[in-house]
Amino acid sequence: MSVAIDDDLWSAIGDPVRRRLLDLLLTEGVGTPTSLSEHLPISRQAVTKHLGVLDRAGLVHATPMGRERRYEVDDAQLARAVRQLNEVGKSWDARLNRIKRLAEQLQADRTSGENS
Repeated sequence: MSVAIDDDLWSAIGDPVRRRLLDLLLTEGVGTPTSLSEHLPISRQAVTKHLGVLDRAGLVHATPMGRERRYEVDDAQLARAVRQLNEVGKSWDARLNRIKRLAEQLQADRTSGENS
């Protein structure tokens, strides 16, 4: 079964700050822009912008909590990202195995040509 690759999802995950935010949320369970910014060398406003990107990609969801929003990782969307990553890995493994076989065949052909 082939899994469609979601470029928006991977664009969101591709940023190191957003990956760190996901790590923090997975570790802590929930977080607000204020609490998360305490663990990063960026402002609360910058954290809010990064969380917005993750939210639009479906990787986190927010719940209003007073004047702030409480963010949590969306487990289903994260699982979808893992499935996509595994599919990409399998595809590259197959490509690399084909390259290896071709290189081995070329080497064997050269060796047999030298021995003739």
